[in-house]
Parts: sequence; C-alpha cells; structure tokens
Amino acid sequence: MGHGEKGRPGKRQKSSAKDDYRSAMPEEDEAIYGEEMEEDYRDGDGEGKKKDFSKLELKLDHGNRPLWSCADGRIFLETFSPLYKQAYDFLIAIAEPVCRPESMHEYNLTPHSLYAAVSVGLETETIISVLNKLSKTKLPKEMIDFIHASTANYGKVKLVLKKNKYFIESPFPEVLKKLLRDEVISRARISSEGPGADGFTISKAMGEVGVGHNELLNEAELAAAAEEKETHSFEIDPSQVENVKQRCLPNALNYPMLEEYDFRNDTVNPDLEVELKPHAQPRPYQEKSLSKMFGNGRARSGIIVLPCGAGKSLVGVSAACRIKKSCLCLATNAVSVDQWAFQFKLWSTIRDEQICRFTSDNKERFRGNAGVVVTTYNMVAFGGKRSEESEKIIEEIRNREWGLLLMDEVHVVPAHMFRKVISLTKSHCKLGLTATLVREDERITDLNFLIGPKLYEANWLDLVKGGFIANVQCAEVWCPMTKEFFAEYLKKENSKKKQALYVMNPNKFRACEFLIRFHEQQRGDKIIVFADNLFALTEYAMKLRKPMIYGATSHLERTKILQAFKTSRDVNTIFLSKVGDNSIDIPEANVIIQISSHAGSRRQEAQRLGRILRAKGKPQDRMAGGKEEYNAFFYSLVSTDTQEMYYSTKRQQFLIDQGYSFKVITSLPPPDSGADLSYHRLDEQLALLGKVLSAGDDAVGLEQLEEDADDIALHKARRSFGSMSAMSGANGMVYMEYSTGRKLGPGQQKPKPKDPSKRHYLFKKRYGSQDLSNCFSVCAKARDCDAARVIQTGHMVLPSLGVGSGCHPHLQIGVMMLVYPPVHVYIE
Repeated sequence: MGHGEKGRPGKRQKSSAKDDYRSAMPEEDEAIYGEEMEEDYRDGDGEGKKKDFSKLELKLDHGNRPLWSCADGRIFLETFSPLYKQAYDFLIAIAEPVCRPESMHEYNLTPHSLYAAVSVGLETETIISVLNKLSKTKLPKEMIDFIHASTANYGKVKLVLKKNKYFIESPFPEVLKKLLRDEVISRARISSEGPGADGFTISKAMGEVGVGHNELLNEAELAAAAEEKETHSFEIDPSQVENVKQRCLPNALNYPMLEEYDFRNDTVNPDLEVELKPHAQPRPYQEKSLSKMFGNGRARSGIIVLPCGAGKSLVGVSAACRIKKSCLCLATNAVSVDQWAFQFKLWSTIRDEQICRFTSDNKERFRGNAGVVVTTYNMVAFGGKRSEESEKIIEEIRNREWGLLLMDEVHVVPAHMFRKVISLTKSHCKLGLTATLVREDERITDLNFLIGPKLYEANWLDLVKGGFIANVQCAEVWCPMTKEFFAEYLKKENSKKKQALYVMNPNKFRACEFLIRFHEQQRGDKIIVFADNLFALTEYAMKLRKPMIYGATSHLERTKILQAFKTSRDVNTIFLSKVGDNSIDIPEANVIIQISSHAGSRRQEAQRLGRILRAKGKPQDRMAGGKEEYNAFFYSLVSTDTQEMYYSTKRQQFLIDQGYSFKVITSLPPPDSGADLSYHRLDEQLALLGKVLSAGDDAVGLEQLEEDADDIALHKARRSFGSMSAMSGANGMVYMEYSTGRKLGPGQQKPKPKDPSKRHYLFKKRYGSQDLSNCFSVCAKARDCDAARVIQTGHMVLPSLGVGSGCHPHLQIGVMMLVYPPVHVYIE
C-alpha cells in the first residue's frame, strides 16, 4: 500500500519503482526484471528463463483499448487513450499506482489493492470483466487466478462497534468458527453464551446494493439482494482489536475485516446538527473520494490520498457533516489543530460551543451531547501524569463512542507511539488523510489493519492540468564545494560534521541568497527556506536577517511569524526546520528553497513540495499553455561530490513517480554576482569554516522531533553518540510539549530527583532519616560510625567518611543519598 511499498509485503525496499515491486513480493512470487521489459517470472517457476511477450495475440480493436495487462500483475495505461479517464478511475480502485509520468502509467495488482476494491463494492467477476474489456490482449490466466484467490474471502467478515463494544460479524457461522480456531482470535474473544450455536449472537441485517462501473460495463453490474440476512457475531476485547485485524489480513487467515458504520440507523449516539455551508462546493475529485467512502449508504473506514493543497480539509469536514455524529480530529501539532478548528468553522455551520481544541495550551470542552474535538496524536497517546483538567478531558475522549475518527497526515500513525491512539479511542468509522502514503521503515502497509484500505488516490498531474493545484517547476541546484570545505569534508576525524560541512558550503549559501533576492525583488514571491540542520538554520537566518521557526519556537511565536508572513509585505521569507514539513497551511507561499534535508526521505520531499501546491492566480492563467504556466518553484540545493548527491536522487523518487521532473542548474549564483553576495572573500569563508569545526558535535546534528515519521528507519541500524551537553539538556529538547511518559523517546532523560533541602518541612522526614530508622534498629554499631554522624548532624566528614563494619547495606545507600548535596563539610 502506498508508494515505495507496492505489492506483497516482504523484502527490503529498493530505490526504483520496479525494485519496489520486486522487493515487496515474497520469494515464491518473486519477479526478476532484466534490462528489457519482456523479462517476466511468476511463482518462481520461470527463474532463469526469459518469457517472450511477442506471442500474445492482440485484439482486433486493440487501438481503442487503453490497457496492457501482464501475467505478473503489472498493468500499463496509455494516458493518450480516449478511455483514459474511465480506465484511470477503475485502475485506481483495484491496483496500486507505481509510476505515473505524462504518457504511460504503471500499476500493480496486489492483495491489498484488491481488498480495497472489494471494500468499495466491486465484485470478483466485475473486476475481471472490466479488465478484459479494457485490455488490448486477452487477460493472462495467472492474473485471473490471482484475482480469484485474492478476493474469494473478502467481505465475509466485518468489525462492528455497537454500544461501545466490538463484535466480529459474519453471515457465515462456519467462517467465525474457522477464525476462532486461531489462537490470537480465540484469546481475544469475550465469552458469552448467546442464543445461537457456539455462543454466537444472531441478528438480522439488510442486504447491500453493489457499486458498479456503469460507464464502462453496464451489463457487468450485479445488484445485491435486498432481503434480510441472518448474521452471527461474537464480542472481542477492545485492546486486542489491532491484533485481531492483523491476523485476518491476506498474509495470515485471509479474511480481511471490513469496517462500516450504518450511521443513519444509529439511535444510540446523539446526532450533531451540522451542515456544509452553501459556499463549500467540493471539486469533482473530492466528490469522487467521498463517494468511495459512502457508496453503499454506510461510512467505510479507509484512507483518502490527495496532494497537498488539493483540499483534504474540505473532504474531512464533508465526511463529518455527512455522518453527523461526534468527531475526533487528530493532527500532528498545535498549529495544525488551530487550522483544523478554523476549517471546520469555515466550511460548516458548526457553532463555537460545539467544537473545542485540546492541546497543551488550550484545554477546551464542548457543551452538549455531541461535538467535534480537535487535538494532537501526542495528547491522546501520552502515557505519563497529566493535570487534573487534562485527565478529565482525556477520560471523556476515551470513554466516548465517536462516530468519526478523522486522522490528518495518516502516514505518521504506524509509528510506535501514534498507533496507540487507535486502541485508546473507540470509533465507528476511521478516515485517514494524507498526500504521501509512504514511509522509510516499510510499515505503511500496517495502515491496512490499523485503519482500513485505500479508498481513493488522485493523480497529481491531472489536478495540475485541471488547474486545481499549482504547476511547480522543480530544480536541483548543484553547488560546488569550496576547496577548503571539501578538504575538511574528506578528513576522517570530521565524520560527525560531514552534513554541517556540505550544508554550510559557502557556494550553497550564496546560491540561496541569490534566489531569495531574485524572487523577493523581481517577482514579489513568498519564500520558505527549509533546513533540518539547526546549526545551518540559525546561521542562514541570522546572516540574512529572516525570521525562523524550529522545534523550540513557542506556539504563540510560531503563530505570529506565520501571520506576518501571510499578511505583511515586509516579511517575504521565513526559515523552517522539519516542524514545517506537515500540517502547516501557508497558501501564500509559492517558492521553496531546501538547503538541508532528512537523509533520503521521499515523504519529506513530497510534503515540502506540498507547501506551495495551493492553486494561485486565475485558473486560465495557470492551465497548460497559460500566460504563467509555472507559478510555483521548488529548489533543492545540493553540494556536489558529497553524500548529499546520493540522498537527493533517492528523495526525488516519489515526485518523479508522480510525473514531476527535476531540471539541473549548475550556474547559480551567476559569475557576475561577485561581492554583492555573502562569503565572497576567502577570509569570510575560512571564518565560517572555523565556526563549523569549532561547534560541538551535538550542535551541528539533525533536529530530533517526537513526531519524526522516518526517524526509526533512518537510524535503525546506526549507533548513536552522546555528549555531556546533550546529557544536560542543551540539545534543544526543551521545546517538547510533553514527554512520552514511562517510555522515554530518543534524547529524553528521566526527571532529576528533587533536592531534599528544597522539600516542604512536612515531607522532609519521609525522604530523610525516617527511611533509615529500620537500618539503625538492626545495626548495633551504626551509632558509633562516621555514617551515623552524617545522618544525625547533616554534616559530611572528609576524608575519614566510612561506614561501620556491622552497618546494614541500606544504611550505606542512605548515606550516599543524604550526602549527595552536602549541607556542611568538615575536614578532620
């Protein structure tokens, strides 16, 4: 699921799209590609043999059909075909997009993609029939068999939340019996003797009406029976829901559970009186994504993938307005919480008392039986001590039955801490929104059982052509390393400062300064400069006299800087660390300059590009061929002959798969710029080099955030180095809103014990000598030794401090605790 994790889960990813497909398949289904496209293997039986596709017989009217279907599950779509639009809608429902350049798209059939297809109402025979109609050749038998095998058990089991209890439901009692033979599921069952055989609860349910692609194949539509059906169910432990869903996936028991919410017939949970405002007009692709979610009159759990700036917020608000039940909206940080609260008020008729924010700064509570709560993943998943007010609010969140759990930037959910949110909150329907369904730790497929299948994914280039998002010119600027910086970069003793050296490359600084001046003065653009390296972020921002936002920046200061950037003509450039990657809405920005990045993260590259994808200007101007075809610019500054070149190529892979192209610029700044830009003279460059080399190793490293989406993967196999300044809290960790509780995150330290001398006098005895009273009672010689004098007088005796030979071990520990901050020191 997602880009880079195509196909069946398995081996480690590779960098190319074909490698992604190859690495994602298990050994028995491994397909090995050579240099030529005709090499194809299936089920391991063709290893070492080249298959010849020239014998495939084309249909007589193949010119009118848009698809090429291969036996290994790959499907190629010609975008210049008259049937492209209909074929694209169908393929995005049944297959994973691998690569989508301008003229030819590549897709891949996977068990998870077919699971998603069945979950939105497509049946096995419909999928095969439509594929056959669209294919230039007869469908390979291997592909037909794969579709049959992958869809045979889909839709037979559902996970239902009723009256705050989870039930596994199926019209086939034999399927439930089969599931209960599994150890994980049988352990998760809450036993209760029901009226049916084997203790199953029996109820009646209405049949569903299937969803067909009538624009392609009217005769293939299969109407589902509408008569009442008997369903059997059993209850499971809420804490085991994630494990049960995982066991039911295709790679285990192969009975994927559908999650649907019949919200119209829910009389237990109170309704939320909210509607979309008249000016909220969803675009065609937004309507299509919502139709996948509500196609059969119920709300399906799943994921909708739309580019940044394409209106994910309106989709989320529309879904909440359609369900009309209490909604819990989760975002990644406090800034995006404010933005989501604003979006709900902008697009819907919700009243102020019906919506509240729950962050470390705002602890609001809605009045009434139903409402919308907007908070962060951290606030819900936090496992440590809370204030009394926060504890009450979090208990309400955990005990309430939510109609909709709306998750922004859903690609962060598989992280260890964030996935706790799914098990802590009880919701009938889960909707995940993201622009980048990709992770570097290969855990994106976990979303299939944490949330649900991918319901819809828009094509970036189609939205660009339609004028719905900005048309971005992407460029990679090559900045040669200066002789002095490169010499230090190659030295072994500077291995920990390699990144700082290629980021602080004077030629890169000059290129950045030139681009800022050009876009500010000649075009009047709004510019965001991204840097993951805090040392570089600070140096660049202070030298160029621009405001900056990073982890330690307070929420109030962030809001002020962003507001000035949006409204003031004097603030046209801001510097952001990785805190600006996700969920920060800056529609005014149309230029991004990236001076440092998080290694090879494809997700980060796409998220940063998304900051400038919001459509600008008149639609006719930004359409292909308009007077300003390119109205946004993305520059990635790279120091040549360094590790950054490799990372840059890997990072661009996701955007290239979406159809973007990067042009290479080698002559920035222009040779005639000379002394107009900083670090023109050699002495200035040497002073900068000295500053980099003299900085501590911890000062020139990457910024560490709790919500780093890729941090686990990028540092999984690396040793981490500490320093005394890091141990004392000088590495910027003070910006964290709260700790992660008992399980400390990277860079976090346990809280220091309170100084006994500062304790209230009522509590001094509890932490002082009273704890050692038992020691004295069992230690006859204790009162004669130096240790006893320390305890009795509070004085530390040097150097003759010693503990009597008959002293109790607890006494020795107690002495060490008491004398740590000495009250007085006497030298004998």
